[in-house]
This record gives sequence, structure tokens and C-alpha cells, in this order.
Amino acid sequence: MSGGSTASHVYSMVLRAMDQRKISGGHLIDLGCGNGAFLQLIQNRFSVSTGVDAVRYQALPPSSRFIQENLNEAIWESLPRNKADVVVAIETIEHLENPRAFMRNAVNLCKPGGWLIATTPNQLSFLSLLTLIVKGRFNAFQDVHYPAHLTALLPVDLLRIGQELQLEDLDLEFGKWGRMPGLAIPFPSMISRAFPQQFSDHLLLIGRKVM
Repeated sequence: MSGGSTASHVYSMVLRAMDQRKISGGHLIDLGCGNGAFLQLIQNRFSVSTGVDAVRYQALPPSSRFIQENLNEAIWESLPRNKADVVVAIETIEHLENPRAFMRNAVNLCKPGGWLIATTPNQLSFLSLLTLIVKGRFNAFQDVHYPAHLTALLPVDLLRIGQELQLEDLDLEFGKWGRMPGLAIPFPSMISRAFPQQFSDHLLLIGRKVM
């Protein structure tokens, strides 16, 4: 569902979560892969990688498989179930109409013990809450983002979804990178590291499918 690539600090957040848990090898599926930038980053970490999106982009790495799929559909007929060691959805869920149905489908792709990782804008960041107060909408869900960005999820919403799916080792992590209001530069890293929820523009849910 992505129109292309995502900011590098979001990819860094995902890679950091993988490194901390020593996640590598096997089959990775990237839901909403866009132009394949993340698949390019992980091509040496996994023996098989598959990108899934509504359209295929020219820049998709030739070493990755591609499956065309509308991620808003209730059932993904073309995707193999219980096969993936890791399923990632990087800045995808906010583009979709039904995040719970999407996450159920994503978990179904994981083999028992496989990892699910999903990122989305952090609605509780300083920038997002300030935008909500001033403009009456979250920062990543202003008029300029519509209709691409449809569904704003709070951290508690992601945790509840993970709990509903009975994910193990469930955790929320923050990107530790946040843009200063009105500027094109981030907050100093010492601030975003000390207060990650308040000064991170993105967050990540990670968990494992029950064995």
C-alpha cells in the first residue's frame, strides 16, 4: 500500500528491533513493500524475501519475490499461510480501512513462533498532540494526507490488537526520532532517547505467533 519508500529512521527502528532479538534467516514477507527499499536493506539477512503491494514498482529488488494483493481485502488468497519467519508491515496499517482484519491476516502468514512487526505514526508524540490541539487532527492525518492515511492508531490500540491476536513477547518500541514543530530538523537525539514516546514520530509493535 505504500507509495514508495519510508523515512530511513523508520527502517532503522525495525532493524534495531530485529537485531535486539537476533531475528534473521528464513522467509520474510514485507506487506506494503512499496519500491522495495526495506527488502533491499535485508536481502542478506534472509534466504527468501517477498514483497506484497497493490502495484509493482520498478525499483523492487530482483532477488525478492513479488505478490500483487489488495491488503484491504478480507482474505488474501494469493499469500501462503503459516510459512513466514517474519512478517513486517512498515507504515502500512494507517493506509487501511480495517487494521484488525489486516493484522489477523498478517499473523496467519506467520509460522508458529514467527515474528510480526508493524510500524505506524506515533499519535502521542509532542508534534502530533500539538497539531491535534492547533488543527484538530493528528499530524500524520491532516487534509494533505487524506485519503492515503485513513486510520490513526494509538499505542494502546496496537497493544490491544496484539493481545487479541495472543502474540507472545509483545512489545511497543519508539523510533527515537522526532521532527521539531515548524522545522525540518529533528529534536536532539539525547531528548528523543530520554523521552521516546513524547519525541518519536513513529512507533513499532512486535510480537511472536503462539507456538
